[in-house]
Amino acid sequence: MKSALVKKITDRSANISILGLGYVGLPLVRLFCEQGFQVLGLDVDQEKVEALKQGRSYIRHVDSEPFRQWHQEGLFTPSTDFALASEADAIIFCVPTPLDDHREPDLTYVINSVQGMAPYLRPGQVLCLESTTYPGTTHEELLPRVEQEGFRVGEDFFLIYSPEREDPGSSTHTTRTIPKICGGETRACLEVGQTLYEQVIDQVVPVSSTQTAEAVKLMENIFRSVNIALVNELKQTFMRMDLDVFEIIRAASTKPFGFMPFYPGPGLGGHCVPIDPFYLTWKAREYDVATRFIELAGEVNTSMPYFVVQRAAEVLNEHTKPIKDCNILVLGLSYKPEVDDDRESPTYRIMDLLEQKGARVYYNDPFVPRIKPSRKFSRFAGRESSPLQGDYDLVVLCTAHSEYRKINPEELAAPILDTRGVFENIPGKVYQA
Repeated sequence: MKSALVKKITDRSANISILGLGYVGLPLVRLFCEQGFQVLGLDVDQEKVEALKQGRSYIRHVDSEPFRQWHQEGLFTPSTDFALASEADAIIFCVPTPLDDHREPDLTYVINSVQGMAPYLRPGQVLCLESTTYPGTTHEELLPRVEQEGFRVGEDFFLIYSPEREDPGSSTHTTRTIPKICGGETRACLEVGQTLYEQVIDQVVPVSSTQTAEAVKLMENIFRSVNIALVNELKQTFMRMDLDVFEIIRAASTKPFGFMPFYPGPGLGGHCVPIDPFYLTWKAREYDVATRFIELAGEVNTSMPYFVVQRAAEVLNEHTKPIKDCNILVLGLSYKPEVDDDRESPTYRIMDLLEQKGARVYYNDPFVPRIKPSRKFSRFAGRESSPLQGDYDLVVLCTAHSEYRKINPEELAAPILDTRGVFENIPGKVYQA
């Protein structure tokens, strides 16, 4: 059965099903379609499916035109009907793995997806989870649910874990060029999984198990979280000394060894770095391990929006204005420059804290013209991007979009609180946070 599946994959006759058509799933659809595979795109969001049927990509950095063409040619079928996956040879899960209100893993989307797919599984399929999660998820949660359908892993079906490594908006690192980690439940599983991804990814990196592959993804993002926390703490220290942390980072970066630059900001955003470390801290408790370093980094990064709001109050006070009843414009809602991805953006927390203190808060973002509903900050849904010029008492820059780098601070009536080191400090006009 393995040989037959490998042959179908290598001769491009395999049907690929991708469940979850977001920032991970949609670029993956594009890769497989580009290589001539028949692709079924599944999502529970009817609006996303209808947009794709009309040839419209709802992600800014993913071009619409190819999807329009592939859909017309019958190469790509977007749908909400899980039953269609019974024809798939490969099923790839790209669903969210958030934290619950207690900062514990919420695998609801993963488990519901696997259970929803279970009636349509058949022998000779490869199943892959790409969602970030703790070591053991594939083995402990996916494997038993598929085996209870009567399939034998490594013989009737093949189970792998291959973490997503998307860098939204980057022209340097694309889905195709970023090396792909792949771990299998058995040697046969790994062989099938490696073959699958080698058709669309330049380099596939095999590892010894699904648990190892899951741990790789967590290590990558914990590394970022800890180093960002360090530089956020250093920023506050250097500010007390009246030193510019961004100048210090630029100078330190000239060292050709032993230093890697990380940059401070108003907090962590995106679906990975603010969330993934806590998947490991949760799992570590099962082994009586206290992950103090990771948790301390989380505390530092989580505190940054509060630091920004404190600085906002200090700047307004310097201009003899209380924060209450002030008009504050926040620049940048997306979590990183040049993308429309606002998941876990620290700007939301900053807006929330400012409003709690009585400020009237507006936002500007060229990539997020209107705020969509979200779980944490549903009350912001429907707000629209405001103009740069207006009757504002303070402007807070949270995202370093290229458009903002063109701003001349002297042309704005209000002072600027810069959390990203975009502008040079100007006494009485540009402040660091």
